Amino acid sequence: MQPIHKVNAGHYWSDGGAFMGVMPWAIWSKHTQVDERRRQKLEMNLLLIMIPGRNILVDTGLGNRLSAKQVDIYQPSEFMLPFALSEIGLNDIDITDVVLTHLHFDHAGGIVTSFGDTDALTFPKATHWIQKSEWEMAKNPDDLNHAAYNFAHQLSLLESSGTVKLIAGECEIAKGITLIEVGGHSVGSQIVQADLPEGFYIYAGDIVPTYFHTSLAITSAYDIARKDTFAAKKLIYKRLKERDGILLLDHDLSRWEIPASELRM
Repeated sequence: MQPIHKVNAGHYWSDGGAFMGVMPWAIWSKHTQVDERRRQKLEMNLLLIMIPGRNILVDTGLGNRLSAKQVDIYQPSEFMLPFALSEIGLNDIDITDVVLTHLHFDHAGGIVTSFGDTDALTFPKATHWIQKSEWEMAKNPDDLNHAAYNFAHQLSLLESSGTVKLIAGECEIAKGITLIEVGGHSVGSQIVQADLPEGFYIYAGDIVPTYFHTSLAITSAYDIARKDTFAAKKLIYKRLKERDGILLLDHDLSRWEIPASELRM
């Protein structure tokens, strides 16, 4: 059984300038299609790791509880995660673990699902793995991070009704599956390293969201610590090159697996 699966949770549109960060419009506009508001389309490519006794989902997409203002800004597709999982033969109670690379709305929004007048945890039997520093920032954001989180909307139900495992630093949650805190994009951003008989993979979350961002110098303006993102990329690339591994991209429209040979240190 193939353990590594791409699960598409849909797409949305993000401000191109913010997503490309310090890269000038004159350069990146030649490589990326945008709409009339200079937004670029981003896929939500989630990672599913299926190993004996465990179905580990990494990130949850936007969910289906966006406000009218958010819908206007981001023009999201239908929330595709339940359908994508069903195509693999899984439903909500089959997911044993949910790893959150970070808690921004496009990664943590799908933790809770709206069923008409009722909200419920999307994966009620899952343990949710989050870096302690990220959870604490989401719960009590400082002035810099205040707009990035909505704890009451996204996370309060998980806190009261779900299973949350707060970790710090590097943690192996299953044989060969290691979470590594890197910061950079957010205070407690983490990457997922999968060291399996079938291959060596790293899912970098928003540290390397698209192929365009594989350049060490290109970081998003959403990153709170560009220097840490740069260091995280170097760490990721070093590990991948040592193991001839594969980088997995979370927001790219056409690329999912990037072999280590394509990465420049």
